[in-house]
Amino acid sequence: MVDIVLKRAYERPSADDGFRVLVDRLWPRGLNHEHLPYDLWAKDIAPSVELRRWFHADPAGRWAEFASRYAVELRESPEMKSFVAMIACKPKVTLLYGSRDPLHNHALVIRDTARSMLGEH
Repeated sequence: MVDIVLKRAYERPSADDGFRVLVDRLWPRGLNHEHLPYDLWAKDIAPSVELRRWFHADPAGRWAEFASRYAVELRESPEMKSFVAMIACKPKVTLLYGSRDPLHNHALVIRDTARSMLGEH
């Protein structure tokens, strides 16, 4: 089974990160491209613009509904299905995200949905 972990894009890379995937639609603010090593920028699996804007209007109050809506969006996404198929053979995948909040961000939903989809294979 693939070990999927999360890491802020602003944290230092580590030798044990495995396959590093940036999962933000927009490049992380203030980061120079040379200072963020990654193997894949999977912006197509980031939340839709509409869903992201809706969530950011009230992150604390809308987290549960956002996570639910986004999980549905991911499960219906051909890009997410391709992503899951691609990482299935990787021993470790680190999802990189720019959010300051480690408990309420889209990378958590990607991780949980990917784990669920990998378990269905």
